[in-house]
Amino acid sequence: MDDEQLQAWVERVSLRDFGLPFRHRARFNGRLRSTGGRYFTRSHDIEISSRQLEAFGPEEVEKIIKHELCHYHLHLQRKGFRHRDQDFKELLRKVGGTRHCNSLPGVKRRTEPHRYKLVCTACRTEYLRKRKTDPRRYRCGVCHGRLKLVAIEPQHR
Repeated sequence: MDDEQLQAWVERVSLRDFGLPFRHRARFNGRLRSTGGRYFTRSHDIEISSRQLEAFGPEEVEKIIKHELCHYHLHLQRKGFRHRDQDFKELLRKVGGTRHCNSLPGVKRRTEPHRYKLVCTACRTEYLRKRKTDPRRYRCGVCHGRLKLVAIEPQHR
C-alpha cells in the first residue's frame, strides 16, 4: 500500500465514522517504532507507521487511523484533543479506535542504565538516578539526612 491509497483510506474512514471530511495529508512513516501514528497540530497532517500494517494487518491500522482522526477532528473543532481530555476519550470509544497500539515484534524499548546514585550520609539509603543531579537540592526520604552523589561504573558484558 502506498501513500495515495492510505490517503483515500483515511478519507473514507473519516466520512464513514466521523461524518466529517479529512482535508489534509496522510502518509506512511516507516521510522515510527514505538507509536502507531502521529497527528501534527500545525499542519494537521497524519503519519501512520507502515510497520504496524506489515506486522498486524489492516484491522489494527484502521484503529490507529481512527485514533489519529480523533486528534484531528477534535483539534479542528477546538475541543480537547489530547489523550487526557474527556472529549478525546469519549470520541475514541464511540468510533472504536484504539488507545494504544501493539508493540512491534523484535523492537525492544531502550532503557537507560542507572549511571548515578544518591547515598544518604546518615542511614546509607541509596537512590538510583539515570541523570546527574545536584545532591544539595535533596534530602533523604527516610531520615532527612544529607545526600552524596556517586557515579556508578558501567557494566561491561
